[in-house]
Amino acid sequence: MDTQFFDMPRFLAGSPLFSGLSPDELARIAKSCQIRNYAKGDMIFSVGEACEAFHIVFNGQVKLFVVSPAGQEKVIEIISPGQSFAEALVFLNKPYILNAQALVDTVLVNVSKRGVIDEIEQDPHFALHMLAGVSRRLHSLVQDVEAYALQNGMQRLIGYLLRDVEMDTTGGQHTLTVSLPASKATIASRLSLTPEYFSRVLHELEARQLITIDRREIRILDVKKLLGYGAQ
Repeated sequence: MDTQFFDMPRFLAGSPLFSGLSPDELARIAKSCQIRNYAKGDMIFSVGEACEAFHIVFNGQVKLFVVSPAGQEKVIEIISPGQSFAEALVFLNKPYILNAQALVDTVLVNVSKRGVIDEIEQDPHFALHMLAGVSRRLHSLVQDVEAYALQNGMQRLIGYLLRDVEMDTTGGQHTLTVSLPASKATIASRLSLTPEYFSRVLHELEARQLITIDRREIRILDVKKLLGYGAQ
C-alpha cells in the first residue's frame, strides 16, 4: 500500500473511537499512528508479547484466537475493515492475552499506546471515546457468552446469519444474501461448533428450503421462516 498520500486524520475520523473529535485532536492522534501491511497468514501478535498499540483494520481481515494446551484453536472474533481490536489491552500494562492473525492480505493502522495515554492526559473528553469503544467490545462478548449458555448450535448459527438483520414483524417474505467473512471452519470455531456440525446444520437448512449455499454465499430465502425454525 502506498502511504504517501494517506490521510490519517480523515481515516481516524471515520472510526467510532474517534468520531466527533476536533481536527486538532485527530491530528495529534494521527502522529502516533503507523500503517502496517500483513500477508495472508502473518501473525500480527501472539500471546505473551508486549502490547504497545491497538489496531484498526483499513482493509483485509483479522482473526483473534486462543489455543488450548492440547493445541485446539478457538476463534474469539473476526475483525473486518473499519473495526478495531486490542483497545482494552493498552490500558492493562500486561502482554497480549490472545493471538491475532491476518486471514487475507491486510493493512492495519496501529495506534500507539503512548499516543493514546498522552491524549487522555491532555483531554479527558477523549477518554469517553475510548471507554465507549471498550464498552462496545464488552457488550459483544457478553452477548457471545449468553448465546453459548442459552442457545443450541442451530440457534447460534441462525443468529449469526441474521446478525445484521432488523426484523420487520409486519412484513412478508424477506430475502437476503450473507457472505461468510472466513472459511466455514473458522466461522464454526467462532460459534463454538465443530466444522462437521456447522456443515450439517447448513445442509439441513438448505434441505428445508430456507437457504441456498454457494461456497461462502448463503442466500436466505425467507428471513422470518428461518428465524422461526431456530425457535423450534
